[in-house]
Amino acid sequence: MSHYYDFDPSLQSKPKQIQTYIGNEKFTFLTDIGVFSKDEIDYGSFVFILELLKQKPVDTLLDVGCGYGVIGLILTYFGQCQTADLVDINPRALDLTLQNAKNLSLKNIEVYYSDGFSNVHKNYDRIVMNPPIRAGKKVIYKMFEDAFDHLLEGKELWIVIKKDLGALSAQKKLLEIFSNVHVVLKHKGYWVLQAIK
Repeated sequence: MSHYYDFDPSLQSKPKQIQTYIGNEKFTFLTDIGVFSKDEIDYGSFVFILELLKQKPVDTLLDVGCGYGVIGLILTYFGQCQTADLVDINPRALDLTLQNAKNLSLKNIEVYYSDGFSNVHKNYDRIVMNPPIRAGKKVIYKMFEDAFDHLLEGKELWIVIKKDLGALSAQKKLLEIFSNVHVVLKHKGYWVLQAIK
């Protein structure tokens, strides 16, 4: 089976801390070599988080391709869900997510390995995703289809994607799968899309 991300276990580990503010709250995250956006929270995720924090809280949330946990952990910290599952294919990212969750004293989360949705066996109220663009459209579109299958009826997938990295084609693909797709935000080249099952 081809993976959307191949982690090289021989990569040197150099953990470091990065910080960001959401409103007046200061967050510190542990990152490392071999994880997405290790030096700072990428702007797309930052914009995505701010938009998601405006939405009505849900019971269950899934963060797919969670990296070191920024999106899912911040949403959980602010009470955007009762429980959250965070999954990734990268073992180092999962270890970092667990440490970051512990540092935030979050108890209502599960962190586990999954190649896309391969190890996800529940359905959710909200699925959030900053898709792995470098994996290619075939992989990402499969993730959209799998997201549909793992949502409860009437519930929603949220994604953030750069316009020049395929936002229009992603929107078109989502419209083939979901009954309702909305561009919720366009900001500095980033699109936040909501797709409702």
